[in-house]
Amino acid sequence: MKSKMTVGHSIPDQPIGKEQSKGMRKLSQIIVRRRVLILILSVLLLIPAAWGYLNTRINYDILYYLPDDIETMQGQDILLRDFGKGAYALFVAEGLDDPQAAALKGKIESVDHVAEVIWYDTLLDDSIPQAMLPEELYDVFHAEDATLMAIFFDAGTSEDVTMDAIEEIRAISGEHCFLSSMSAIVTDTKLLVQRELFWYVLIAVILSAGVLAVTMDSFMAPVLFLTNIGMAIVYNLGTNFIQGEISFITMSLAAVLQLGVTMDYSIFLWNAYKEEMFQGKAPESAMADAIAATITSVAGSSLTTVAGFLALCFMTFTLGVDLGVVMAKGVVFGVISCVTVLPALILSCQKLIVKTRHKPLTINGGRFADLVLRHNKLFLVGLLILWLPAIYGNNHVNVYYKLDASLPSYLNSVQANQVLSDKFDMSTVHMILADREMDSKQVKQMLDEMKQVDGVQFALATDSLIGYNIPREFLPDDLTGKLSSGRWQLMLISTEYPVASDEVNAQVEQLQAIMKRYDPSAMLIGEAPCTRDLIRITDRDFQMVSIASIGAIFLIIFFVLKSISLPVILVLVIELAIFINMAISYYTGSTLPFIASIVIGTIQLGATVDYAILMTTRYKKERMAGLDKQQAAHVALSSSVPSIVTSALGFFAATIGVGLYSDVDLIGSLCLLMARGALVSMAVVLTLLPTLYLLCDKLIIATTWDMRRPKVQKNRSAVTANAVSK
Repeated sequence: MKSKMTVGHSIPDQPIGKEQSKGMRKLSQIIVRRRVLILILSVLLLIPAAWGYLNTRINYDILYYLPDDIETMQGQDILLRDFGKGAYALFVAEGLDDPQAAALKGKIESVDHVAEVIWYDTLLDDSIPQAMLPEELYDVFHAEDATLMAIFFDAGTSEDVTMDAIEEIRAISGEHCFLSSMSAIVTDTKLLVQRELFWYVLIAVILSAGVLAVTMDSFMAPVLFLTNIGMAIVYNLGTNFIQGEISFITMSLAAVLQLGVTMDYSIFLWNAYKEEMFQGKAPESAMADAIAATITSVAGSSLTTVAGFLALCFMTFTLGVDLGVVMAKGVVFGVISCVTVLPALILSCQKLIVKTRHKPLTINGGRFADLVLRHNKLFLVGLLILWLPAIYGNNHVNVYYKLDASLPSYLNSVQANQVLSDKFDMSTVHMILADREMDSKQVKQMLDEMKQVDGVQFALATDSLIGYNIPREFLPDDLTGKLSSGRWQLMLISTEYPVASDEVNAQVEQLQAIMKRYDPSAMLIGEAPCTRDLIRITDRDFQMVSIASIGAIFLIIFFVLKSISLPVILVLVIELAIFINMAISYYTGSTLPFIASIVIGTIQLGATVDYAILMTTRYKKERMAGLDKQQAAHVALSSSVPSIVTSALGFFAATIGVGLYSDVDLIGSLCLLMARGALVSMAVVLTLLPTLYLLCDKLIIATTWDMRRPKVQKNRSAVTANAVSK
């Protein structure tokens, strides 16, 4: 049964063109006959798609995707609606005296969409001698040679006008001034992603083209594949306009992921077309049969991938919905384009395909199958031993939620956070929205309690100024209007603890407990409370998405293979690969972005379970044809190796380059995990799954509906062996 097979060239399980439905056959013939019209329409559709792509807004604020009904998000809406204050930033200027700082403050206040700049002279009239100012108040805004100001904007954190204002403030401030805030992080993320996005796509295309060039027998074929997939990507990105906006994570990953997960569909069509041509058919007839066969196989194959992406929609953290919908849509466009645009391209470039033929990379699938099945017990024991350390590593991998941790240290916002910590021993500011009618005495008591909480640097409100030895009339007339509006008053609480740290999360809990005792309606908002909600919500989302993705894919496999046991076996095999992939990060000491554990498990399961389905479908067919379990496992493995290797290498190539190149760790880490996951899934499927066929054969037959009455065909073994060796 030893045979040499070309990587990526697999024999269709059924004769093409004989058993296809009349409707499918008629559709494929229409596609072939109208190929010129299809090409013209596909090119014309790029125009509105490009317009939609260019006019789809990109959101760079991850916290924006927190659910609207939580208190922190409701509080931010109140802050913007009632106070006219949306985003905020902490501004640190080095080497300025008070008059220079006051002049710079005036310039910043003149920037469009800056609602207010709070400095010590905002709270007390600047004509008051410094000696009369409370030392505590003055120290809030001064440290050594540095001056601190709080800048509020009249728009949200990630709105374009806020980011434009951030850039203008940086331009007028000079190199010794720093902006520390979520808005500054969002602005730097935008600039960095915009600079890198083109290279993400270019690197993915070059590496994917390299894999296709060595695994296929024509240098022209990869060009046609990538042209077809590129058009499908543009269609997908263009239709995002309907959603209004998408996340920068979705935007950065969409093209790379769509390239990686839909490349197989082009290979399916190519292999089917070559088989029909091998039988001596004319190109048009061969392509019509190939399309009919591909529609059936690709539609089934894409279901698991779509299900994996749509499982992300179960997240209450709506970034999952954003990514899931866009990528599921991308798979659908990939399937449609594969059976319409690609056939037209292939038939139109037939002469170039012939002229650029070469000898492709080959792999001996039979020898590999001999090796695996000869040592199947060794592979089984080895992989089973990996279960416990893989599960442990998966459950204990280190993750981070601090968003600037995903950015390179040379960015202004990251440097600003460090300067703020060094100069003022401060990380961020919490804001409290409390009832305006609270008694002044209660306000001061509440703030005094909060000052005693570990890590709190200062607690500031209008009433906190009353009680110092300063006459009330010294307070500016509009002070009350700055820190109170409608039924709310605003208070500022500074913390020295980093956002997303255990210390700041504990501090937030203590502050909330104190606050609620004095005013049950009060809200604690800001980056740290929002990030704490992010941690809590995504922990719950991980469980929901895992259940949804496993359940959906289990049902798809159940209906496709008509089995109870096979879905369990296949999902367990891929889950082991996912655990191994995540555990590698744990044992190598890597810290991953929080979204990785949610997204990777779903994407790796949905995109690579096809490897297992492909092999299992062949194993089931050969067992029903009369082969014993050893022979069936050998044929299934040897015939599946080329397709699985090609698919995994394609996914790897599409993601590894971006993972290594990107300076945005959220993007780089996700791509590296996906690239590694493709190889791990490939290795686990090719070594463990055939062994499980042998071990669980009786169970598989007993629990698989159409295997309980096998149709034994005489001499099928010889026919199968001959087919595989071609």
